[in-house]
Amino acid sequence: MGDREERAVQLMRALRAAGQLQHAWITQSWQREHDGLHPAAAMLLSELHVHGESRPSELAKRKMVDISVVSRQIAQLAAAGLIVRRPAPEDGRASLISLSETGLAELERWRALHVDFIQRALADWTDDEVEGLTDRLTLMNQGLREALGHAPVPCASAPAEKRK
Repeated sequence: MGDREERAVQLMRALRAAGQLQHAWITQSWQREHDGLHPAAAMLLSELHVHGESRPSELAKRKMVDISVVSRQIAQLAAAGLIVRRPAPEDGRASLISLSETGLAELERWRALHVDFIQRALADWTDDEVEGLTDRLTLMNQGLREALGHAPVPCASAPAEKRK
């Protein structure tokens, strides 16, 4: 294997480890507070906060999962009072999903815990180092989406030259 290929493999291993560590933290912190709710449901709350009221099909597309996965998460979140579901005005068969006041408060509380976790983990990093890594990962994620055949998702933290 050439140097370029080896670096790609090392990158993927590091990203997988980072994802596993983040998942472990999410599982630990979310389930401590929300017995019975899958941690991925927290990610759906965040998605609704960022993009606003959405159809379940839009949520599934953005998360790149099957609609049945999102439907289960919506059912859990609705039962917990964290989201509001209403019929779409143009098509009563479809639903529009948004955060409830309780869901927004919970998301803000949980986000503060997550930010604290990341800040503790990167306490020795400078702001420039954190921003640089964020920019590079944003660009990498856009490239991965494009390689998968998905349109890039605009991200406010993406460097300006790549957002155009």
